[in-house]
Amino acid sequence: MLSGFQNASRIPELRRRVLFTLAMLAVYRLGVHVPTPGIDRHAMAAFFEQQKGTLFGFLNLFSGGALEQFSVFSLGIMPYISASIILQLLTVVFPYLERLSKEGEVGRRKITQYTRYGTVVLSIVQGMMISMGLEGTHGPGGYSLVLNPGWSFRLMTVITLTSGTAFIMWLGEQITERGIGNGISLIIFAGIVARLPSAVSTTMQFIREGELGPLVALVILALSVVVVGAIIFVEQGQRRIPVQYAKRVVGRKMYGGQSSHLPLKLNTANVIPPIFASSILIFPATLAQFANHPWLQTAASMLTPGQWLHDVVYVALIIFFAFFYTAVVFNPVDVAENMKKFGGYIPGIRPGQKTAEFIERVLSRVTLSGAIYLSIVCLLPTILVRQLNVPFYFGGTALLIVVGVALDTVAQMETHLITRNYEGFMKRGRLRGRRG
Repeated sequence: MLSGFQNASRIPELRRRVLFTLAMLAVYRLGVHVPTPGIDRHAMAAFFEQQKGTLFGFLNLFSGGALEQFSVFSLGIMPYISASIILQLLTVVFPYLERLSKEGEVGRRKITQYTRYGTVVLSIVQGMMISMGLEGTHGPGGYSLVLNPGWSFRLMTVITLTSGTAFIMWLGEQITERGIGNGISLIIFAGIVARLPSAVSTTMQFIREGELGPLVALVILALSVVVVGAIIFVEQGQRRIPVQYAKRVVGRKMYGGQSSHLPLKLNTANVIPPIFASSILIFPATLAQFANHPWLQTAASMLTPGQWLHDVVYVALIIFFAFFYTAVVFNPVDVAENMKKFGGYIPGIRPGQKTAEFIERVLSRVTLSGAIYLSIVCLLPTILVRQLNVPFYFGGTALLIVVGVALDTVAQMETHLITRNYEGFMKRGRLRGRRG
């Protein structure tokens, strides 16, 4: 591993890409601390201390703490992610988008352009909703979060937050084109990792004050290492379906005849199911703060993390979204048709409809295994809080994102090393990212 990093510094192009990526991430972290005009930052920080299990706390995690400080990057990259997911879902519904997705580079550019437009629209809507919500919200001491409420504050907030999100989107695209790894994923990764030092400091403070025993802290550390290793193992797991290509004669040359395989990722949906499930579950708790209805307060208390109903609904939603998103991004019928077009077949399976049914059956079993794995990782924080009385929240979704993005980035760096005849990071085998 160390020799791989040493080799990476010897390649000028790879060194420039790594330095460019680090510089863009540094710009993003600087922007997190640039405040939006018209907000009492001290009252805002006190307000977010009470938002650990609500939608605000969830968005604050993905914005890297920018929403807590209400900086120009408060919306983070979530509008872009939401727009991307919406377009992926609409691809199944609208034939025009489906045709664009199959037109190669030209179609992808068009979809990317639509994603940018959708990001701006969502940013405007979210910025207006946040500005109007903040005007009617007060901190723990009864102080108003907004210094001068009114349309001037709302318009300034919408313009500032929308510009911040557009700038983050531009940073992510620049990292993808001129840096290493997926720029959007790396921005989320940087936001989550930036909060790690404060979490470690808080843990050490709990140990010194006696709220967390040294033995429990060691158990948590060992469990974290085991969980990270398990995530790495599963994220690289594949179910390989053997594929045989028949020999074809084109002119005077014979093509084909080789054996290959169709890799099916164990976790095709990545972190989309936990994100969707968490967003739905914390929505009642967020509404309960603005609407004082008895039934809403009851639903929010029953869906609090640690309650049995929360765990059951959380697992059910993760399994549902794992199957739903996998069905959106992977079409067995198209795979079977393309395989038949190029003379490929699965040994013992008739090409065409039978092949599609076989792939769908295998994919369903693999997706169920991946959904159970996601449920275990995401329920681990609740178990730690309930059984070991851990005084902080160990985010399973955040851990999945951090490990997955790290695997993708290292895999891309390894590709650069191998193409230039350098030894990669792993001496045995090949490190595969989530995209496989």
